[in-house]
Amino acid sequence: MKYKIPIYKPALEGNEKKYVNECLDTNWISSRGGFIERFEKSFAEYVGCNYAATVSNGTVALHLALVTLGIGKGDEVIVPSFTYIASVSSIVTTCATPVFVDSLENSWQMNPEDVRKKITPNTKAIMAVHLYGHPCEMDEIMKIAKEHRLFVIEDCAEALGSTYNGKHCGTFGDISTFSFYGNKTLTTGEGGMVVTNDETLHDRAYHFKMHGLAKYREYWHDVIGFNYRMTNICAAIGLAQLENIQSRIDRKRKLAERYITGIEGLPLSYHKEAGNVFHTYWMFSVITRHPNQREELREHLKLNGIETRPTFYPVHTMPMFAAKYRKLPVAEKLGWCGINLPSYPTLTEDEQNYICEKIKEFYS
Repeated sequence: MKYKIPIYKPALEGNEKKYVNECLDTNWISSRGGFIERFEKSFAEYVGCNYAATVSNGTVALHLALVTLGIGKGDEVIVPSFTYIASVSSIVTTCATPVFVDSLENSWQMNPEDVRKKITPNTKAIMAVHLYGHPCEMDEIMKIAKEHRLFVIEDCAEALGSTYNGKHCGTFGDISTFSFYGNKTLTTGEGGMVVTNDETLHDRAYHFKMHGLAKYREYWHDVIGFNYRMTNICAAIGLAQLENIQSRIDRKRKLAERYITGIEGLPLSYHKEAGNVFHTYWMFSVITRHPNQREELREHLKLNGIETRPTFYPVHTMPMFAAKYRKLPVAEKLGWCGINLPSYPTLTEDEQNYICEKIKEFYS
């Protein structure tokens, strides 16, 4: 076996250690400290929004965004079925109901036409998930939301740095969220961010994430809140990561270009850019012709030291939602036939050539 190639590993190449040591040297290791504010401010500037609030992970970022908008029992939130479970579980956690929509074949993102069909009097919000680093059709989604007076939440967990018509994902909707898990383009180990251009929503999100602590009275809580705070150490790592974000995105784009060349002519399709977007290729993903072939290809790569993972299974087919099964053909095709290939920014050209060689070997 020539290589042992994981699906992902973080790139810690900048000031991470220096900033963490500063936290340790000054004893600011918990949810207070200068790096939190610095990270929030720098992140807001990078994305192009007015306000950013750090949180402990991407899932609680989604829950906090929903709570901030007042979404709860009796409300419906439209969400793509082809997404990671956190997009949906955060809705269920508020006691609201997820309403699943299909995906577009060209971009793999939620289908605005299906969104329009699923709106009911109980619909409160649309959750636009920018999957695998490709933006959703935000002009159409925002048009629909305006027509029906709906909130828009952007789940940007996988789309930091991605743009739609020249504008960063996370700056279109009412409130948006990011994840900084270990496999994300920017990582803090565990962590997340809630961003918005609305001062009231920012204040509400901050209030809820801090145990509902009243602003002008110590240890007085005027709402039931949550402990969703990020530590100063995580913020220090995040700030260091943000300083080098463009370099990592550029390398991911280069990885995608090499994969596209390397699999040319094979019976595989891949996740292409569709429209006036900048796709950051959080994961480079391919689609086989049928599910059995997906599993056979993954096993072949595994035997050659190459880790892969399946694309997300459609959430509407999972046991807790399948009782109300409906057919969402594009989501199901993507979920049953998709493969994520190793996509970390330090993947070498030789390693990537080896992966493409083994894929070609499978089809030869």
